[in-house]
Parts: sequence; structure tokens; C-alpha cells
Amino acid sequence: MLSALLLQSGYNATLVAIGAALLGFAAGMVGTFVNLRRRALVSDAMAHATLPGIGLGFLAMVALGGEGRALPGLLAGAALTAALGLWAVQALTRTRLTEDAAIGAVLSTFYGAGIVILTVIQTLGAGKPAGLETVLLGSTAGMLEMDAITLAIGGALVLAVLAVLRRALVMTAFDPGHAAMMGIGTRAMDTALMLLTLAVVLLGLRVVGLILIVALLVIPAAAARLWSDRAGVVAIIAGVIGAAAGHIGAALSATVPDLPTGPVIVLLCFAAFALSLILSPKRGLLRRLTHAG
Repeated sequence: MLSALLLQSGYNATLVAIGAALLGFAAGMVGTFVNLRRRALVSDAMAHATLPGIGLGFLAMVALGGEGRALPGLLAGAALTAALGLWAVQALTRTRLTEDAAIGAVLSTFYGAGIVILTVIQTLGAGKPAGLETVLLGSTAGMLEMDAITLAIGGALVLAVLAVLRRALVMTAFDPGHAAMMGIGTRAMDTALMLLTLAVVLLGLRVVGLILIVALLVIPAAAARLWSDRAGVVAIIAGVIGAAAGHIGAALSATVPDLPTGPVIVLLCFAAFALSLILSPKRGLLRRLTHAG
């Protein structure tokens, strides 16, 4: 375990740990703005909408003569159906449906379609579908070198884009009217935030899984919010919490391959949230009990 934490468990395990840490950092920072814009449930709908795309991506690659396991092909399919799911939520909210009803309808429909497609794939006997189910809860044990490199580069790119857009995203989150007066396209910033969220969702499929990726977006940001009121500081703290959870979770998965990586990472995030809830100098339970006494 210690060797895995110190990045001494081999080249591939080191790449996975670095990639998981970058993913966690990116998810924590993006999640800060997702929470500020109250888009957590939309993010969950997008995550569940990736499942049919993964199945369709597999079938498309098999039809082209491949094994169906190439990560770029699976991510491309997932991106298409996730974008379709986001469009469906936005279209339904323009009707008389409330946003939560639209999200529930899209989430359950796309997830159900994905389960049906994966079941059909298992019965076809084409390609190599073994391991596709790991996208549900995440698993780093079987990640290839190229998968780990893709994860690390993707996480770094998300952070780079976020660094460029941070000021505009903060202004849009707190005062859209003032941001518009300053020449910032608030609709463009909302779209950019959803695209960054989609990138985190896609990158997190192999590590955390589509069922729990929203937790990596929400919990670190919620924990960080207990320590500061400044959006920039909250984003950094959330990133650190997410990175630590990703790194430790990947190390545990490397040490005990049968452990599902996603649930471990989420539990580590919750542990950080629980500690923050108790120890926060401004809003912590310990401070309240001390002042009450």
C-alpha cells in the first residue's frame, strides 16, 4: 500500500495514480462551479446517459472489424449520448415539466436503454465485451497504459481550460446580470461548464464509474465550502480533496485489485466531508458545541 501511495508500484500503476489524482483535482474544481450553478442533477443525468453510448460505441467498433474495447471509441459513443441526454433535459424543461422531472425522465430512460444494449451485447458473442460493466462502478485494475495516459492528459486539459475560464465562471455563477454587462456571454459560460462537466464524466468512467461520478463532482466541493466563502479558495480546496481521494483510491485498487475503485474514492471523499463538517472553523459542529458551552 505504501509503495503504491509513493508511486513505486510500477510504471502503469504510477500512471493510473497520477491520472486518478488529476481527475479528482479537475472534478473537485469543476464541481465547485457545478454546485454554484446548481447543475449537480443535470450532471448526474449526463453521466447515466453515457451508458447507451458505450454500448453503441462497442457495437460500432465491432462492426468495423475491431474488438470493441478501444477507449477512444467507447468515449466517443458515450460523449454523443451524453450530449443527447443534456439536449433532452434542456428541451423538456422548455415544456411544462419541471427540471427535476425532466432530469428523472432522461436519466432513467437512457440508463434503461444502456442496460438493454449491454445485455444484447453479452448475448451476441461478438468482440470482447468482458469488462464493459466496469463503467458502472469503475475499476483501475485492468487499465492499460494508453488508458492511463488518456486519463492524465484529459485531466490536465480540463484544468488548463478551467484556469482560463475561472474568472468568467465565477462572475457568471454569482451575478449573471453583472457578468453580461461586463461583456461575458453567460450562456456561453453555462455551455462551457457543461462541456467541462461532460469531460470529467467521460474521464471518470473507468475510474469512478457512471453511477458515482457525480459524487466526485459534488462531495469535494461541498466539503470545501465549509472552509471558505471565496469561490477561488473553495475550488482549490475541492480540487485537493478530489485529488487525494483519487490518488489513495487508485493506490488501494492497485494493492487490492478486487476492490471497486469508484466506491472507495467516493467513501474517501465522504470521509473528508465528515471531517470538514466536524472541524470547520466557521461552520463545524465542534465550533458550535464549543460556543454553545
